Amino acid sequence: MIFFLVIGNLSLFARKNVQLTSPNGKLKFSLTLEREHPVYDIQYQKQALVQNSPLSLVFDNGAFGEGLKMNKPVFSTKEETYELIVGKSKTVHSLSKEVVIPLEETAAPFRKINLVVRAFNDGIAFRYEFPEQPNWKSYVMYDENTAFNVVDNPKFLGMYLPSYQTSHEATYSHVKYEEIKERNLMDMPALFEYPNHIFMAITEAAVRDYAGMYLWKENGCLQGKLSPKLNQEQIKVEASLPHQSPWRVFMISDRVGALIESDLLTNLNEPCKIEDTSWSKTTFTWWNGNVTPDTTFLGGNNFPTNKYYIDFAARNGLDFHSIYGYAEQPWYTDDGTWFGFPGENSDITKPVSSLNMQEICDYAKSQGVQIHLWTNWKPLYAKIDEAFALFEKWGVVGMMIDFMDRDDQEMIRIQEEFLAKAAKHHLFVQFHGSSKPSGLHRTYPNEFTREGTLNYENFKGCMVTTADHDISMPFTRLLAGAADYHLGGFRALPKDKFKIQQSNPYVTSTRCHMLAMYVVLESYLGMICDTPEAYEGQPGFEFLQTVPTTWDKTVVPDASVNEYVAVARRHGDDWYVGAINNSQARDVEIALDFLGKGDYKVTLYKDARDTDTNPNHLIKETLTVTAKDKITVPLASDGGAAMHIQPVDISF
Repeated sequence: MIFFLVIGNLSLFARKNVQLTSPNGKLKFSLTLEREHPVYDIQYQKQALVQNSPLSLVFDNGAFGEGLKMNKPVFSTKEETYELIVGKSKTVHSLSKEVVIPLEETAAPFRKINLVVRAFNDGIAFRYEFPEQPNWKSYVMYDENTAFNVVDNPKFLGMYLPSYQTSHEATYSHVKYEEIKERNLMDMPALFEYPNHIFMAITEAAVRDYAGMYLWKENGCLQGKLSPKLNQEQIKVEASLPHQSPWRVFMISDRVGALIESDLLTNLNEPCKIEDTSWSKTTFTWWNGNVTPDTTFLGGNNFPTNKYYIDFAARNGLDFHSIYGYAEQPWYTDDGTWFGFPGENSDITKPVSSLNMQEICDYAKSQGVQIHLWTNWKPLYAKIDEAFALFEKWGVVGMMIDFMDRDDQEMIRIQEEFLAKAAKHHLFVQFHGSSKPSGLHRTYPNEFTREGTLNYENFKGCMVTTADHDISMPFTRLLAGAADYHLGGFRALPKDKFKIQQSNPYVTSTRCHMLAMYVVLESYLGMICDTPEAYEGQPGFEFLQTVPTTWDKTVVPDASVNEYVAVARRHGDDWYVGAINNSQARDVEIALDFLGKGDYKVTLYKDARDTDTNPNHLIKETLTVTAKDKITVPLASDGGAAMHIQPVDISF
């Protein structure tokens, strides 16, 4: 249920200043008209975080931001409890204060735009609403000049990008604010750590029928930059009224783990539009090179190769087998030179002659395994309705849609069209080569995960996705939502012995680090990317067989930016804990006060003492604990720890 409490505040209106505080009183947003120009401030516990930040919008018929008056603001309290089908929480209670601030031009063309602000206990969000009005039916936006004037020289953790057309795959920079490169695109979420350990992340929520936003520092101030329409630079958004922008989001706390726990982005999205059931883990043979054993059949785009992996999935309780093709040849007809660039005669509805997709789906079904297909987005979109109907007929249950590499308004619309039409055919969607999520999995829970990050696929060509990169993820990209990371590499080498292999690739972090990533990183489709022989009979594989992908509750017992993080997630009565470390060895104490009453059995996987020479070596222990206990785990360089915690049945 949603409850509204309207409270007018005429004295604030008269001073041309509006203030909104969070329910707990710690956060405050202020909007002031200075010389008829709107600027805003954000404070946390009376400390300024963002100050004197101007707001303006540039349209084809002139800028909106000067010569404005503020009409009467409308205050309300919003309270809502909702269920997530996929997410870091099952049941979410959302409480916020809201103010709608009507802004109107004092001269022609007398346009009206509302600034809608919400204050939660863990953040502030605002967006622009473009209401219906007599003399303004549609708009063409050139720029959204939302400023983020960060104060006090905090530490910045974020990603530089080369252009708007990007797969969002790069390493992170960790520097003082004053050292941020000027006139360089930066991805969101970006984290700011203030001197007294207040943390603020900037991102966006509910990106729908609008262009994605980036950050850009110029003259010492951060500005929002919208992704332009393809093949030009001026036009960013075109829309008919009524319309609205995405939410500009500030996740704020004096505990960085609270940002990871936050459900702020789903709070700002619309309720679920579809119904769905449960899901879990899949193979992904592209990463391992589609390796098959020395058998009587040749590996390739054929039934025996897929049967080999389907049988592996069936033996080990994996839900899906993914089919992308073989040796850079997609499973469907394509006359392109590489699967990233489909040819003119590519046809998503025609499998290559060596594949009978119906036969594969029927066999998988007989083994209790479902099929998940990779595709480049272009041939899929060209025949979207025909293709989805055909996939449903075959018995396919999901899609990995790849190589979008854009988040202009057209691509944002296309992504939502994929989700809406896939849902009608009972298909889940995994976006690759994509921009960050924005909480849309509340509205479309068939969005299982997104890439939009530098991940373990790079181990096939270089050694860039080390533990030092992994540890940036929980404090940046993960704050936006589920991250597909090509998890499951079980062949680790010390860094000084690492070598590149396209088939049977190596990784550099410890086995326990790899196990822990399944808990630390939120993703509703857990990928098992290595070969069957890399897993079966190997220590720790049993953890991957049982770890869930959707959660009832998430807590962060301990975290230190870019050093280590411990994340605990509950599924049913069981808890799973993952702790990952950077390249500096350390001990981390994990308090178990998130547990309920009674005794619990802990199955603990921790780094062995010799992981510097054998990073695949782990120690498995069983402990009995209560919520009053703490467990100290040794995290090796590039290491980690994982736990499966189960309540003890005292009736036995």
